[in-house]
Amino acid sequence: MRAVPYNPRMTVKEVLAQLESLGDEARRKYNTRTGPDGTPGAGDNQFGVKTGDIRALAKKIKTNHELALQLWKTGNLDAQLLAILLMKAKQLSAKELDKMVREARFGWVADWLQSHIIKEQPPEVKDSLREKWMKDKDGWAARAGWHLTASRINQGDDGFDATALLDRIEKEMPKAKPETKWTMNNTLAAIGIKHAAYRKRAIAIGEKIGLCKNWPMSKGCTIPYAPIWINEMVKRQG
Repeated sequence: MRAVPYNPRMTVKEVLAQLESLGDEARRKYNTRTGPDGTPGAGDNQFGVKTGDIRALAKKIKTNHELALQLWKTGNLDAQLLAILLMKAKQLSAKELDKMVREARFGWVADWLQSHIIKEQPPEVKDSLREKWMKDKDGWAARAGWHLTASRINQGDDGFDATALLDRIEKEMPKAKPETKWTMNNTLAAIGIKHAAYRKRAIAIGEKIGLCKNWPMSKGCTIPYAPIWINEMVKRQG
């Protein structure tokens, strides 16, 4: 499709047309694949725009919170990724954040929401949401809660009961939804990397569950299989 001329005062309809013009069939097919860890692929509500093109478009439009909220409501994968880059993170209430986390039904959208929006919230807001999401039955909300937990452990936060977290991971991760398993596994690795006293048990749990053991990995990268991941990161840290 021919590129739609850029207009700095685009409406939602015009932005969607711009995104559609940037769509790529190979990217659409890639997005629909189930992840190696079992995380669900995207549905049909997408154009298959490369993330680099989405970032370039966001730079042209610049921050536009109201437009971003309208784009998010479309449910379109590419529009939601663009919306995340256009939003004013601190203008979102805890209620809005909770709703958005439950509406993000694709790994990239969930991860961008975490890294660009939730990360920027005040500590008390993040911790309140983290505690709520850690108990949630919704797979994507639970994913967000475990993501925040892993992030805090990686940042050196020692205010967690590592034994209790490992107990939960060992018991719940085998039956958890694929999207939740991903960040539970990140938490498992974070505990093993940051806390030598719990490293042996973290590795044993990773071996027992076996998540990502057969992950296809490019040469030079570290596989997200917890036992290998933990040992490799500890080795790098000397």
